Amino acid sequence: MKKIGLVLLYCFILCLSVYFYSAHLHDSTAEAHQRLLPVKIKTVKPGTDEKDLQQLVQNANRSGDILSIAGMQHSQGGQTVYPDGIMVDMKPYNQILEVNEDAKTVTVQSGATWADIQEAVNPYGLSLKVSQSQNIFTIGGSLSVNAHGLDIRHGGLSDTVLSMRVLTADGEIRNLNPTENKELFYAVIGGYGLFGIILDATFQLTEDELYVTETQSMDFRDYPAYFKEQVKANPEAKMHLARLSIAPESLLEEMYAITYKTAPDQSKLPEHNQLKTENLVAVPKFFLGLSRINDAGKETFWKTQKTYTEGIDGKHVSRNNVMRSDSEFMEYDNSRKTEVLQEYFVPVDEFESYIPELKTVLEAHPDFNLLNVTVRYVGQNDNAVLSYAKEDMFSLVLLINQGTDPESMADTREIVQEMIDVTLAHRGSYYLPYFGYPTKAQMQKAYPRTNEFFQLKDRYDPDHRFKNLFYEEYRP
Repeated sequence: MKKIGLVLLYCFILCLSVYFYSAHLHDSTAEAHQRLLPVKIKTVKPGTDEKDLQQLVQNANRSGDILSIAGMQHSQGGQTVYPDGIMVDMKPYNQILEVNEDAKTVTVQSGATWADIQEAVNPYGLSLKVSQSQNIFTIGGSLSVNAHGLDIRHGGLSDTVLSMRVLTADGEIRNLNPTENKELFYAVIGGYGLFGIILDATFQLTEDELYVTETQSMDFRDYPAYFKEQVKANPEAKMHLARLSIAPESLLEEMYAITYKTAPDQSKLPEHNQLKTENLVAVPKFFLGLSRINDAGKETFWKTQKTYTEGIDGKHVSRNNVMRSDSEFMEYDNSRKTEVLQEYFVPVDEFESYIPELKTVLEAHPDFNLLNVTVRYVGQNDNAVLSYAKEDMFSLVLLINQGTDPESMADTREIVQEMIDVTLAHRGSYYLPYFGYPTKAQMQKAYPRTNEFFQLKDRYDPDHRFKNLFYEEYRP
């Protein structure tokens, strides 16, 4: 029996490698999967080619139909749907148009996923500079929510976009980049599909390289200094994430960090650059399931996480594989419950004083079922109209298990709003793609350019051809 137990633990730890190489499931579960915001739409139109999409917009202008845009449909806040509207499914519009090895660029249609790009550029020894942590999402969707990732050296996602082509509400196709149509460029990035259909985008790439993994456990109070002195100040440190304990005995007190540093011997890269795939998901899925049930499950899950982290210290991994993680083991099917995300950004210097106040909110609600807290670094990036990183920030991503009944939704709303108030009190902000629990006042405080955003929407789309529930919820 002891041997069987050890084998199961080994399998569990091996399977969890996918989980701990990723930061978090950045877009979580779609409304259709959550069952929190069911919406009846008129019809779904697949994006097939450029002319068909242009014709679709022109026909909608004549008929008065509302258009909403969908990729993988994993945003939670209603960004991809509108009642009785036409949903444009961009997943079929997914071609890799060009990989330019000399210029280190890639041009892709917006329905392609980050995994598609990785598979296209890996044979050239190239890699994305910034991508969404999970690689299952579409390029258009990630641009529309202004996603961020694990890289700490290349800025935000918008910093890596050389140009985009966007089909706007008047049926015209416009070229956008940081200098040409600059205003619209920075409204479309983080624009939640309200300014038109992103047709394709060109990204600046970097070279794939071999990393060595460095792990460290610590008290949360020590983390800001550790990050500044041993991660940010070290030019060899390229990618980074951390996790806070959700176990009751050490809630938000203990944490561990994983940093990926440039390996001294890059000649070994060919031994590690085959793109990995996720498999053997049953065991980690089982242990994650235990953590949903009770405190003992959370304690076991946290201890196993720490054990795994110690085991990967010193291991080698390619840049593309650090950025390559899907989420099959996190799939969750329950008729009465679902899982949602919240993400909060706080300035690096506020982290130590912020965590105890966040913990106070959580301890005041013992039935709040928190499953995971991931911490990442987001450097200042405030060029998009709806920018969340007005200075160097730590982001905290919370995975929450909740009921789908009205009472449970109301309870979660109350706690989320309390957590956001604490975050705002520390000069922080929150991430918009998740379910619409925050108030309009909280959005205005977190995003001071909110009114400007909706004014730009009125100017570029005066007939409001592109709409979604996020627009209806938060427009002034």
